[in-house]
Amino acid sequence: MRREGYVTMFDPFQLKYGKKLGGLLLIPQLLGDLFWSASVLAALGATISIILDMNATLAIIISAAVAIFYTFMGGLYSVAYTDVIQLLFIAVGLVIAFPFAITHSAVDLSRVSENWAGHIPRQTVGSYIDVGLLTICGGIPWQALFQRVLACRDVRVAIVSTLIASILCWSLAIPPIIMGIAGAAADWNATAYDGPIPIPDNMKSYILPLALNFLTPLPVAILGIGAISAAVMSSADSCILSSSSVLTKNIYHDIIRPKASQRELAWVLRISIVIMGTIGTLIAILSDTIYGLFILCSDLMYVVLFPQLTLVLYMPQSNSYGCLAGFCVSFLLRLLSGEPVLSLAPAIRYPWYDEASKQQLFPFRTLIMLIGTLCIVCVSLLTNFLFKRELLPQRYDVLKCLRHRTITRRYSMGSAHQSQRSHDNDADEAVELKANKAADPLM
Repeated sequence: MRREGYVTMFDPFQLKYGKKLGGLLLIPQLLGDLFWSASVLAALGATISIILDMNATLAIIISAAVAIFYTFMGGLYSVAYTDVIQLLFIAVGLVIAFPFAITHSAVDLSRVSENWAGHIPRQTVGSYIDVGLLTICGGIPWQALFQRVLACRDVRVAIVSTLIASILCWSLAIPPIIMGIAGAAADWNATAYDGPIPIPDNMKSYILPLALNFLTPLPVAILGIGAISAAVMSSADSCILSSSSVLTKNIYHDIIRPKASQRELAWVLRISIVIMGTIGTLIAILSDTIYGLFILCSDLMYVVLFPQLTLVLYMPQSNSYGCLAGFCVSFLLRLLSGEPVLSLAPAIRYPWYDEASKQQLFPFRTLIMLIGTLCIVCVSLLTNFLFKRELLPQRYDVLKCLRHRTITRRYSMGSAHQSQRSHDNDADEAVELKANKAADPLM
């Protein structure tokens, strides 16, 4: 994707399926960005409210306002440069904090086994597998990731930086895990904590701010707040810029105003940043579940976008009809499966449905993802066969699947990208463009 010089993750969709149909796939991306920014803002509000005894809503609003402001002013440059500073805050803050927590006098590591929540019921194994695959594969088709990759100087830098990021993501997860262990091993009666003991289930998602507040000295706790705040704003600004970028480039420029000037697009981007940031902030304030938002943000990405992105890149035979069928089937099945976070009752009850908790224990998300993948493949192959064999008249090809479309960007001779290509690649592209023109007289 970097080699083709894409601006956003949705460029290959619009190149292959058409601008309007490709723009349809922005729906799960926008929802995912909103839920993700809301989840991290809600987490920050909970942390600050516990440690500093500050109103959580006020903390969310202030943090969101700061992230929106510098993203509005500087776009990708401000996000990239502030991310470097924020990354240092995260690493230093949490690395300094966890030794204090794990060595606190109230922490006895032998208590960890005593606080084990219990066994995993056999009927819930499928649900754990489902969420595991969701967080892994649902974390791939994110514009927030690709906006970094596509902004790299060249392909090699994109590959190296992505590999380094994967190592850092894994490494930076260790300090919070240790803080969680310290919280589970702590005798909270021996601390200044005056809440209910044992800590109730609805407060266990706040174990990190609790450990920072009661198991570390105040200066260290404040440094920890800085680390969490940096992490939150780093994620929030990325999501806000991500959704605003695709709205500006793939919707406004590619569909609504193809001849818009750069100045006009810059202002559309800024307005989109304010709107998306405000909506994410409202969701964070009104939601009562942080973990639910975290899972929900990757849900549609896994169910809808993951098979779409995989097949648009690696299945040359995929076409607009397959894309539309896969999107509609996946989206509809996901809505009919219900969602407790949105108070959406399930119309479809899969095996092992738990009536008491109103939850699906079957790995239904993975099933829907596979069904969506199968729809894209089967419908694409079927429509290609019907139209190419003229079993259906070409006048019924309303989505123009017979048009010779590829995910290869067609550069102009004056393009900066074109000048970077080798002569061999230029020749190959010229041959392909000639073939495309022969196949499609509209080009």
